[in-house]
Amino acid sequence: MEAAPMMDSCQEDEDFDLSKADVKCSLVNGIPSIDFSERVNQILNKDMAFTVVIKLLGQNIGYSALYNNVCSLWKSTQPFRLMDVENGYFLEKFQSSGDFQKVLCQDCPGSQHQSFLLRWPIFVSVVLQILLIWVKKPMAFMGDAIEMWLNLLSANGGLFRLLLNLPTGKTEWPKRASAKFTSMVGNTDTRLELDENIKPADQKYKASLSMMASKLSYENEAFIETKVTQLWKRKFVKFFNCWNEYRGLPSTQAFILQDTQANPNLYVVAFRGTSPFDADDWRTDADFSWCKIKAMGKARTHSGFMQALGLQTNNGWPKEIQQHRDGQRQFAYYAIRQKLREILKENEDAKFIVTGHSLGGALAILFAAVLMLHDEELLLEKLDGVFTFGQPRVGDENFGEYMKEKMKKFDVKYLRYVYNNDLVPRVPYDDKMTLFKHFGPCLFFNSFYTGEVLPEQPNKNYFSLLWVLPKMVNAVWELIRGIILPYMYGPDYKEGWVLGMLRVIGLLVPGVSAHSPQDYVNSTRLGTLSDVELHKHQLKID
Repeated sequence: MEAAPMMDSCQEDEDFDLSKADVKCSLVNGIPSIDFSERVNQILNKDMAFTVVIKLLGQNIGYSALYNNVCSLWKSTQPFRLMDVENGYFLEKFQSSGDFQKVLCQDCPGSQHQSFLLRWPIFVSVVLQILLIWVKKPMAFMGDAIEMWLNLLSANGGLFRLLLNLPTGKTEWPKRASAKFTSMVGNTDTRLELDENIKPADQKYKASLSMMASKLSYENEAFIETKVTQLWKRKFVKFFNCWNEYRGLPSTQAFILQDTQANPNLYVVAFRGTSPFDADDWRTDADFSWCKIKAMGKARTHSGFMQALGLQTNNGWPKEIQQHRDGQRQFAYYAIRQKLREILKENEDAKFIVTGHSLGGALAILFAAVLMLHDEELLLEKLDGVFTFGQPRVGDENFGEYMKEKMKKFDVKYLRYVYNNDLVPRVPYDDKMTLFKHFGPCLFFNSFYTGEVLPEQPNKNYFSLLWVLPKMVNAVWELIRGIILPYMYGPDYKEGWVLGMLRVIGLLVPGVSAHSPQDYVNSTRLGTLSDVELHKHQLKID
């Protein structure tokens, strides 16, 4: 798009980008606070009284292109300042109140180009992402140290034997990429075997297998392959480490296994969730700006999740793309879809399910959404269900209506598991400001693993004064329950000291420990939803 004649007046001031030295972040009474350097303050305050945060939907253009478009579309009467903040977000400072109000008007010329102004929620999103960029290295260092220590203890049989081995030189040092190295998530729930009491013909089987695959997805490729083939006696198909074009790095992991014991053969696609010490994963979660896809009508989705799935800069979701020939920089949606095409071509009787925990659950349902967007009828006919566990909200009400219509058309089951006070399914907020909404039935389990089918989980937005006391009482009960369960159901339900520490933290912040895989695995094994015929037609989207 060509620049308007106003371009010359727009460029009166020198362009600049924020650097780390320009921004200082701190906590004031527990609230994040940002201070700018004197250089930035002078520029921001110089004849600039009005500010907006802007982000283009479904595309990622450079600074110069956006500058040209802004000058052309908004035709400011006075000079303005455009600053590149992070990950496609920009700050724009206006000198004229009239220019500022014109931009805020929904009917202004810029609205037809699918750009929209995000105020308070997006400011929070930007702040969170900037914070996460700054703490990325400390988070990674702390995570590496904790995981290495936990694996060092495990490899040497505990602290006492480790102390004995150190002087003798017999210490076994864990290797991060080995089949024995366990992630932080894996250390919170050390169970690796499938429940032998749940057979392929049981109604609980697919949910139980899905959750175990979701939990296993947090591990490295060698670990996953070993456990799938040697412990589960299933076929490991492929591991994916996929590229995020908006982040400029691989940020999305998934794997596929084949359950040869199911009839017909069942394939499971499991997406990895948020790794506790991976700031890039947290940035994906924190980017809750809207992504609008034309083919979905008015539906809007979570930008961070769409980007992690393989959203293309400038092109959105083309049906086909040219992947890199060397196998590098593969995009999750396209790489997994291609593998499924190959699998189902070879095995026409096979079915597949898509699953994930936390962020992985969001990617799972959005994977199905893009399949529907592209009218992948052959794949959708073979899609036996989408199972998500502790999944955050992924879109607005219009997206929910779009998905309900498509799921009914393609006859797809969607089962969204929520355990008790888990915080993650209750974010981003469902309110008038953020507009996120869940869709479809919620399979809700309380702290006794009693399940019920609800349109929405109780206390839908988590932060409610009415729920403070009940959540704290529940947290105390969960800590006690961890001692009782092994005596009721056997050693498989014993909780380790890592999860025990998480339960203690849960006394102060109820909902944190409730997000751990332990309770979701227990819900699929001990839960009482079988009486409502969990996997039959009444739980399909109406």
